[in-house]
Amino acid sequence: MSLIKTIDKLKNEIRNIQNGKILNIGFVPTMGYLHEGHLSLIKKAREDNDLVVVSIFVNPTQFGKNEDLDSYPKDIDRDFKLAVDSGADIVFNPEVEEIYTKNSCTFVNVEGDLTKKLCGLSRPTHFKGVTTIVAKLFNIVRPKNAYFGEKDAQQVAIIEKMVEDLNFDINIISCPLVREDDGLALSSRNVYLSKEEREQALILSESLFKAKELYLNGEKDAKKLKEFIENKINSKNLARIDYVEILDAKTLEEIDVIKTKTIIALAVKFGKTRLIDNIYLEV
Repeated sequence: MSLIKTIDKLKNEIRNIQNGKILNIGFVPTMGYLHEGHLSLIKKAREDNDLVVVSIFVNPTQFGKNEDLDSYPKDIDRDFKLAVDSGADIVFNPEVEEIYTKNSCTFVNVEGDLTKKLCGLSRPTHFKGVTTIVAKLFNIVRPKNAYFGEKDAQQVAIIEKMVEDLNFDINIISCPLVREDDGLALSSRNVYLSKEEREQALILSESLFKAKELYLNGEKDAKKLKEFIENKINSKNLARIDYVEILDAKTLEEIDVIKTKTIIALAVKFGKTRLIDNIYLEV
């Protein structure tokens, strides 16, 4: 099992393992501080592929001004062990200068409504950074399959669009959101929460689960479900809603009445910590 820091060494290692054979490469891109959600992706990649590569790279281009780039949690020794124990063959952990050289001036940007709503509305440069780093990593690793968590549903949709538009020969495989025992969606940023903030953050999953229950009991009006969720979240004094949206699960377009598979997506701040969560409504 290898921990690799440079692009050249990674490419050489992959070539040496392949040894002239055609192997399916599974790739899991992460920013590290791995949790069970990440590990579920690695385990799925292990089931599906001959070779599993995990990247751990805190990507500066997807952070906006006054966001948590400098304080983002890091522990490469911990992450390497967790990744290997979950099935990774190679962990790629480059420095920023290895990925973005001084003369880097090329970016990948998915334009249109897909990147302008939800997280793109309050973080207008975020997805340009995401698609740029994912495209670069795809070109470096050359995977057959790449794995992403459904917690970042908008990100998955944007990456799928990029892959389609740029003709990447890669299968994008989305895997279910993973929660802690009390329902809080797993996130590397959960460590930022104070005890009180964490207790109040449980309202996110509670409101989503209750909204799904209302839907299953016959409520199809998206506006009423949205208002219900907003009222639940606003009952917590530390919660500050960024967005609550109910959208077509495939196109992420707004809907009035739930008639097709739908996603309820939300982003809420507790103190300085911004959390996202979602749930799907099946028809």
